[in-house]
Amino acid sequence: MADLIEEDDVMVNITLQMIGPSPRSRLTLPSSIKVKELRKLIGGTSHLPVENMKLVFRGNVLHDTINGDDLFVQLHDGDSVIVAIKPKPPAKHILHSFDDDDDGEDIKIELTEPTSRWKRRLFFILRDKLKLPDMLLMAIFSLGIKIWAAIVLWFILAPVANRFDVGPLYIIGTGFLIIFYNLGHRQPGDVSAYSVFNEDFRELPGTLNADRLDRDIRLGQF
Repeated sequence: MADLIEEDDVMVNITLQMIGPSPRSRLTLPSSIKVKELRKLIGGTSHLPVENMKLVFRGNVLHDTINGDDLFVQLHDGDSVIVAIKPKPPAKHILHSFDDDDDGEDIKIELTEPTSRWKRRLFFILRDKLKLPDMLLMAIFSLGIKIWAAIVLWFILAPVANRFDVGPLYIIGTGFLIIFYNLGHRQPGDVSAYSVFNEDFRELPGTLNADRLDRDIRLGQF
């Protein structure tokens, strides 16, 4: 705890009120502290699992972060913090027996630590404030900056194409561009699935063509 205390910190005594048969306890700590550090201190002194701990202070549940930023809590002498431990989930073999028919389990998306600050803030705004579904968030954050720039440019140019009556050509051309963009690049020595692109029109092994089909029919192998 010493590494959490600074020289100008004011120390206060708070009461920890456990949910359950555990007795109340007291804890001395700085008056201003990060919620996640408070959680670690309570877990260390009370030997409780931090990952399943829920803290309630003055009627509000304490969260570690908001929009990716650490939250602080201001404490005073005599304050009480309610500590509740969420029950552990059932064993996997028991859980699977109830979830065999539930193939549509929600997909959860979490950002990795190296993610930039602005991207984390945007993620929390879209998820917590706008309540966008995780599948949509996954689609949004899986695209790079260049792809998003191309999408924005496409929507900017779409009204222009419609004004000059070339909207259908604009959409068809976009489809061809997407196809060519996703064709990829062959490495030296790679053989294309289309024989017309290969030297001497060489086919991939096992390719079914009219000559082979005719030969198999004549030999009675079809």
